[in-house]
Amino acid sequence: MFKLKFSDLLIAIMVGVVFGITMKFWDDLYTVVKPILPVARQLLYGMWFMVGPFAFLLIRKPGVALISSLAAAGLSAFIGQGFTVLIYGLVQGLAAEALFASFRYKKFGIAVAGLAGIASCFAGFFLDWFYGYANLEVWALFVKYGLRVISAFIFTGIFTFYIVRALEATGVTNMIRPVSKEEYDLLNNS
Repeated sequence: MFKLKFSDLLIAIMVGVVFGITMKFWDDLYTVVKPILPVARQLLYGMWFMVGPFAFLLIRKPGVALISSLAAAGLSAFIGQGFTVLIYGLVQGLAAEALFASFRYKKFGIAVAGLAGIASCFAGFFLDWFYGYANLEVWALFVKYGLRVISAFIFTGIFTFYIVRALEATGVTNMIRPVSKEEYDLLNNS
């Protein structure tokens, strides 16, 4: 984290703010879908795990997944989600950060981003368990969190990868970090 420039911190925080606002609207959608699709709505849950992997794929430096996750959670807490969301942001950001660290911050593909989302999902599961939100029968736990794992991979792996790839193709990210031909090829071939 000590290699982060001020611009890296600012961008990571802004990514968190954008996702924090998006999460508010996503929460509203999730609430509307709840009575219609009480179980299948778990397939929408992966959006809450996107912020850390998105920031990392965008900036590609240690610490940005945690910082952006905390920024998103901080905004969510500020706009009424409560203090607990900060703990979720911390734990989920740390889980994504640990996953990226296990690859030495050198892998930027769909699989690694998806695994970071799944790691965030598991971290959220343990908090859910602690807070009593996961007090379900074993089969119901497998269904609920199985769908969340699928959703986490789709949102954080596939969607995040292709959004960052599209941003790279436009050249917008050159101000964040110059993209060499080798890096772009690595992103495309991952």
